Amino acid sequence: MLDNNANNIENIENPENNPQNFIISIVEQDLKCGTYKSRLDKNNKPLPDIITRFPPEPNGYLHIGHAKSICLNFGLAQRYNGRCHLRFDDTNPEKESQEFADDIQNAVEWLGFWNKNNTEHLYYASDYFDILYEFAEILIKQNLAYVDSQTGEQIKLNRGSLIHGGIESPYRNRKAEENLQIFQGMREGKYTEGTHVLRAKIDMSSPNINMRDPIIYRIKYAHHHRSGDKWCIYPMYDYTHCISDALENITHSICTLEFEDHRPLYNWILEKLKDAKALPEILPKQYEFARLNLHYALTSKRKILQLIQNNIVDGWNDPRLATLAGIRRRGYSPSSIKLFCERIGVAKADSWIDYSVLEQALRDDLDPIVPRLTAVLKPLKLIIDNMADDYAELCSAAVNPHNQEQGKRNFTLSKELWIEQDDFMPEPSKGFFRLFVGNKVRLRHGFVVECTGYDVDSNNSVIAVHVNYFEDSKSGTEGSNNYKVKGNIHWVDAKNSTEIQVNLYNHLFTDPQPDANGKNFLELINPNSKTIAYAYLENSDISNSIKNEMQIQFERHGYFVKDIQSTEQNTIFNRITLLKDSKHK
Repeated sequence: MLDNNANNIENIENPENNPQNFIISIVEQDLKCGTYKSRLDKNNKPLPDIITRFPPEPNGYLHIGHAKSICLNFGLAQRYNGRCHLRFDDTNPEKESQEFADDIQNAVEWLGFWNKNNTEHLYYASDYFDILYEFAEILIKQNLAYVDSQTGEQIKLNRGSLIHGGIESPYRNRKAEENLQIFQGMREGKYTEGTHVLRAKIDMSSPNINMRDPIIYRIKYAHHHRSGDKWCIYPMYDYTHCISDALENITHSICTLEFEDHRPLYNWILEKLKDAKALPEILPKQYEFARLNLHYALTSKRKILQLIQNNIVDGWNDPRLATLAGIRRRGYSPSSIKLFCERIGVAKADSWIDYSVLEQALRDDLDPIVPRLTAVLKPLKLIIDNMADDYAELCSAAVNPHNQEQGKRNFTLSKELWIEQDDFMPEPSKGFFRLFVGNKVRLRHGFVVECTGYDVDSNNSVIAVHVNYFEDSKSGTEGSNNYKVKGNIHWVDAKNSTEIQVNLYNHLFTDPQPDANGKNFLELINPNSKTIAYAYLENSDISNSIKNEMQIQFERHGYFVKDIQSTEQNTIFNRITLLKDSKHK
C-alpha cells in the first residue's frame, strides 16, 4: 500500500487503470506543439524530438530509487522514438571512481536499457571540462561571475538563512580583468585549496538561497579517474549539470524533487550563456518528480557504508539492501522492477511505498513463467514400511501449471523420503489434516499413505515418521479416485535429492522508516533478517539445469534463486519472497 497516496490502491493493483503521469502529459504537449522539432546536431543531422538522460554520479552503487529514474528516462525515450543518454556527472574526483561507473553501466544494462559495448550515447561531464572552463570565462567577462577570496566559513555565514537575506562579498565588485586573471591562476595551480572560489553573480537578497551567488568552481588538488591530474579546479554540480544537458541537446531534464529549488539556477545559467551566444536558442527544461521512498529500505550511500563497515551486511550487494546489486543478487528480475516502477507511477507529491508492492510485482512477473520444484526446508524423515528397500516409483509434475507447454519434470519416490516437520503432529490440533497416527494423506504427485507411528530421540523429539502406502492410489491413475483425503503434503526422495543451503531473508530493519525523523537506524536492525537453513531439493531434469540468476519457485515456500557464492560443494539459494504477501513478517 501507499502512504499519502499519490496513486490509489486500485491503480497499484491494476496498472492498466493508471492515469497518465504528469511527465508524459508534458512530453506529449511538447510533441504536439513541436517544441523541439527541426533541431540539428553539430553534424547537421536531425535530432530526435525527445532526448532524455540518466545522469548518476559515479560515487557508489545504484539503489531502487535510481531504478525509477532509469525506467522513467529510458522508458520515455523508447515510448516516443527518442533517445536517452547515460551520463556520469563526475565533477567530484575525491569520491568517484571508474569502478562505480562500470557498476552503474552493469545495472542499467541488467534492467534492459543499455548495451555497455555500444558507447554511442555514453557521456561523462568530465569530457566537458574544457568547454565548462571557457563558459566560466564568458560569465566573468559578462560580469556575471566573480572570484571570491573569503574563507568557506565566511561565505557560508554571509549567505544568510531562510529568514535573513545574504550579505554581498567584499570581492563581489572586482573588475572582470582581475577576476579573469585570478581564475586563470586558479587553473594554473598558483593557489592553495580554499584560497579562492568562482561564484555566479546573481542576487544575494533572493528568497531562494540557491540564487545567492552560488559557487560554480573550486580549487581541488585531486586525481580524477578520467582526466588524471590535468585539472586542479573543478566545476560544481549545479553549474555543470545544466550545461551538460544543453551540450547534449537534452529536451526534458527529469530529476527528483530536491532539485526543484535549483531549477531557477539551472535556467539562469543556460539563459545567460544563450544570451552570450554560447548556447543555442532552444534549451532543455527541468522537471521534478517525487523520489521513491521504500519501506524498510535505506538508500543513503553513507548509511549503507556504515552497515558494511559495522559488518551488519556483507557488502554493497547484500540481498537485504535496496541497492540494485543487492536486489539483483536477491533474485528480483529486471521485468519485475520495471513492473514495480510502472505501478507506483510518477507524481509530484512524496509518498512511501510499502515493500509488499515490490514483492507483488515480482510474484506477478514470475508466477506465469518460472519452473516449479519441491524443496523441504525443515526436513523430517518419512519411512514407508511396506515398500521394498530397492523400489523407486517414477513420479511427474508440471514444470509450470500455468504453462503446459513447458512440459513435465520427473523425479522418484522410494522407501525413505523427506517431509516438512510442520506436516506431522504426534497430538494433532483441531483442524490439522496432515500426518498423525491413524490419518491418511496424499504424498503430492505420489501415493496415499497412512501414518502408523513415529520414532523419537532421547529428548522426545520426533526423528522419523512411519507410514504404509496404498499401491493403487498413485496420482493420475484410475485407482487414485477411490481415496478421499484432506491432506496433501510435499516431499522429496531421500535417496534422490540434493542437500542445499537456503538463505531466508526478512526485512533488515524493524521499523518501516528506519532513518526518518532523526531515528538511529543502527538501533533498528532486525536480528532475524537472515536465517540459514539446510534443506533437500528434488533431483529432476529441471533441478539439475538451474543456473545463476534463474528464478525458481519452490512449491509452498516461495521464489528462490541460486546465489552467486554457490559452489559445486555447497549449493546456496536465496529466497526472494514468499508466495503470499509477507507484510506479517
